[in-house]
Amino acid sequence: MRSLRSWIGAMLRDGGRPLRFLIAGGANTVFGLSIFPILLWASPLLRVHYMVALLIAQAVSLLFAFTTYKFGVFRTRGNVLREFVAFSSFYLANYAANWLALPLLVEIAGLKPVIAQLGFALIVIVGSYFWHSRISFRPSYSPMQASSQEMKCEP
Repeated sequence: MRSLRSWIGAMLRDGGRPLRFLIAGGANTVFGLSIFPILLWASPLLRVHYMVALLIAQAVSLLFAFTTYKFGVFRTRGNVLREFVAFSSFYLANYAANWLALPLLVEIAGLKPVIAQLGFALIVIVGSYFWHSRISFRPSYSPMQASSQEMKCEP
């Protein structure tokens, strides 16, 4: 029971941000995993050219995820362009690996594209919270804020 309390406490820490991250991550995962098979189902051409479907799915999923994390999880008011570039850099590395792995998993290992994508998505989830909380949506401090924080400290 103690570990359940510890887990709940961790989820509610930082104003519930870890819990919001899990909820947004679930929504992003469902959305991201749904868009690829929907594209394949909706277009016979994309069934043959599944890598084009992957490109479209990744672009749409990236925009959806950025929006949910920025406004729903981290609730930052920082520079949107800087945050989007930092956010995107995490996924660009993963997309590059995905573009290498998916054809290998489909063409060589014989997995169905949807199954291969699901497995790859599970790998990406692991590091995303730490990347986004420490890099993408890190609080930006101005020198004025830093000096006012120092003034508040008491010996």
